[in-house]
Amino acid sequence: MIRQITGARCTLCGAVTEAHPETTVCPKCGGILDIEYDYDYIRSKVSKYDLMDRGDPTMWRYMEFLPVEGIGKTPRLRVGGSPLLRADHLAREIGLNGPLYIKDDGQNPTASLKDRASAMAVVKAEEAGKTTIACSSTGNAASSLAGNAARAGFKTFIFVPSRAPKGKVAQLMIFGAKVILVEGSYEDTFRLSAEAIDHFGWYNRNAAINPYLMEGKKTVSLEIGEQLSFKAPDYVAVSVGDGCTIAGVWKGFKDLYAAGLLDRLPRLISVQAEGCCPINTAAAAHTLDWVPQEENTIADSIAVGVPRNPVKALKAIEESHGVTVNVSDEEILAAMRLVGRTSGVFAEPAGATGTAGLKKALEQGLIERDASVVSLVTGNGLKDVANAIRSAGEPLQLPPDMDRLLQALSS
Repeated sequence: MIRQITGARCTLCGAVTEAHPETTVCPKCGGILDIEYDYDYIRSKVSKYDLMDRGDPTMWRYMEFLPVEGIGKTPRLRVGGSPLLRADHLAREIGLNGPLYIKDDGQNPTASLKDRASAMAVVKAEEAGKTTIACSSTGNAASSLAGNAARAGFKTFIFVPSRAPKGKVAQLMIFGAKVILVEGSYEDTFRLSAEAIDHFGWYNRNAAINPYLMEGKKTVSLEIGEQLSFKAPDYVAVSVGDGCTIAGVWKGFKDLYAAGLLDRLPRLISVQAEGCCPINTAAAAHTLDWVPQEENTIADSIAVGVPRNPVKALKAIEESHGVTVNVSDEEILAAMRLVGRTSGVFAEPAGATGTAGLKKALEQGLIERDASVVSLVTGNGLKDVANAIRSAGEPLQLPPDMDRLLQALSS
């Protein structure tokens, strides 16, 4: 048993089970589990000053907050340590008077926040004695698993909807994954992957089922806390699909607060696409009884009509006294241009969705204009070049003629 872990608690029935490397769902009711920690022990082992003195820039600098004894002997990618960028120009553009920060997790090795979860999956798979890891994904989780597993020498089987952008599929193939394009929705893709994982006995990287994956994702909040000198922002804007990321973001801040390293807890801004917003719809109705929806949005990374981790996500929104905002595809495309033009950060559609939601929340008076805010950019724009061009438009194309150039620039 890892010393800092006290067990895994079911989010539905509350039963506590021992946390083994292959622990997934509750053995009593099948509910999603939550890894629990001994915060008194963590407080005795780490302080703010200990963390700030550490040389390791990766997510593994927070070992006391993670469900591992070590990171094994196999090679690792450099996951974590993404920059927190002050975004004053962007703040002025959207009418925010308080400080605004962009957390650019598109700078992770495979260009998304999902690397944090996949890095954890590789460590836990090694602990479990597995040689093959599998998952279903709308794209980013798949490429992050393929890259992290390739570095560590694991085989991977990846199930993605056939609509996945070619850039993400190309990453999978380059990393040597066995890719299965599923002709159907994300729900169809998830179901097939679950059946295959059970049949072949592969290690399950599906973040909605495997509770350890959220523990990797939460490191983004541990970093934000440290990067802000352990002074919490008023709000954190997060794009939401399956619910795993926003749940992980909340878990990270709660862990810091429980260990006495954070002054207070932020509120979450849960942002979904108007064409696929089952979690926000349930949250707005103050219920855990969500209803499946169609997957109608360009933001493929959050196009999840049947979320697999809704309970943790909905509890995170409720506990944080969070704000829910749904944005159109046009607002997402506009946010991609805005973030790029004002901050120099290239965000994929889902990566810009948090900022689109922040802008809309300000316009609707849902948050204070003098608030301090962190907006997560969860993936790089090179993941989806087609929608980047759709957002930014085509460049000028001219013959090598100065008169034509002057004419074009004056029009």
